[in-house]
Amino acid sequence: MKMQTIRNLAIYSSIALALALALAIVLPALPQDPEPQAEGGKMSMDGVMMERCQQMKERKERMMAEMRAQDAILIAQVAAMNSATDDKKVGLMAAIVTHMAGQRGRRAE
Repeated sequence: MKMQTIRNLAIYSSIALALALALAIVLPALPQDPEPQAEGGKMSMDGVMMERCQQMKERKERMMAEMRAQDAILIAQVAAMNSATDDKKVGLMAAIVTHMAGQRGRRAE
């Protein structure tokens, strides 16, 4: 039993050593991704990422400005509805709900 354990240990150690040697030989030989360099008008990868990040920030700012404008319209509509007479409130409420449904539909696109 003890001899079997020693034999297994020797086999596993040999396999681990072989794998380590194989990795040490193969890994440096694998092609590595070259660093993108700025050449003749081409942007480096960092430059492309920064440009895309800036575009996303600008798109987010436009979206937030649109949402604030839409919220202002809704606030004005709700104020008009609250100050309206009872017979006009239902119509104004329907207009508000329609407006909100349209906003949601545009945001889902």
